[in-house]
Amino acid sequence: MINIDDLKFNEQGLIPAVVVDSITKKVLTVAYMSRESLRISMEKGLTCFWSRSRQELWLKGETSGNYQHIVSITADCDNDALVVTVEKDGPACHTGSDSCFTKPLYQSEELHEFSLQGLYELLEERNRLRPEGSYTTYLFEKGIDKILKKVGEECTEVIIAGKADDKKETVYELADLAYHAMVLMVQMGISVEDVHRELASRHIIDHKVKQEKMTE
Repeated sequence: MINIDDLKFNEQGLIPAVVVDSITKKVLTVAYMSRESLRISMEKGLTCFWSRSRQELWLKGETSGNYQHIVSITADCDNDALVVTVEKDGPACHTGSDSCFTKPLYQSEELHEFSLQGLYELLEERNRLRPEGSYTTYLFEKGIDKILKKVGEECTEVIIAGKADDKKETVYELADLAYHAMVLMVQMGISVEDVHRELASRHIIDHKVKQEKMTE
């Protein structure tokens, strides 16, 4: 662990902070922190920045309610920039957008970005628009019973592939299971954040159990 004194603030006494969503890994915003705002951020566990336009401290969410709860703060190799990983209560951008970064400038034709959140949003769109000929549309139109049946079938396929010790086939079937599970999530209004928080809570409980066993 380093401390604030190890950081290199610029001539204005500021350091850039890239704020990242801990669940989606999406860049939410880029802001600046002073020594004081960084200290407040670490004490409160909430992002606090220095507003260069207003020349004052700015606790994110103080007026909007869209607080950003800090998971971690990491400095780069030169100690002159920070990545702040957060769990947010609402939109990060003053426009009401989830992220300040919403204007595509370039997209490779060969390489494509993928994330579970991105897949979830695509499935939400399929459910809303119901494009003809889409397998996802077919599942949503058939409803919960069909979706649950497919989840059950894919679970069985994973078990068969795993039992056969076929890594490639197991990966393939796990991907199928993940897809159908996310269709179920969209159908039931369960977000990626909901599952993330549940897993995170179990990790903490598991960690505590391990500590207790070590002290017995």
